[in-house]
Amino acid sequence: MADARILVVYYSRTGTTRKVAKSLAAALHCDSEEVVETGSRSGMFGYLRSVIDARRQVPSRIVAGARDPSLYDIIVIGTPVWAWSLSSPVRAYLLANKPRLPAVAFFCTLGGAGSDQAFGQMQEVVGKRPVGCLSITARDVASEKYAPQLVTFVETLQRTLAEDRSTATSVA
Repeated sequence: MADARILVVYYSRTGTTRKVAKSLAAALHCDSEEVVETGSRSGMFGYLRSVIDARRQVPSRIVAGARDPSLYDIIVIGTPVWAWSLSSPVRAYLLANKPRLPAVAFFCTLGGAGSDQAFGQMQEVVGKRPVGCLSITARDVASEKYAPQLVTFVETLQRTLAEDRSTATSVA
């Protein structure tokens, strides 16, 4: 795992997804990058615009990322769930980087429901199955009760990378 190149990419409107992303990056000892929008989604109007854009599957305008995803072995992509949907900023990131994405894994934060729909939309946009998925409620993030789920997800990613390296070694 020491030589695996992993990038955690995420968008966070309220800080909840950012907290999970930072925990993941620390557990994986890897790089991270936040998706940044050109506009603001703060306040009640920002929240309402988020819901409408997500339901309509409208990608946001985002700032180009500094890191090239094609230079990594796996990209772990995190999104908040907005109205049972993938967030618009992460949709924009996936659309912009789809041809450069190696293996992917997904995680989301949510109020209580919608992770399956969001993960399905992410898979549809990137055109490949994720090697793992993790959903964590905002309540578990706020109460710091998500560590066991995080550990299981990290172990899944580590196992997948080890298997990929073993397969590549035996083929060569």
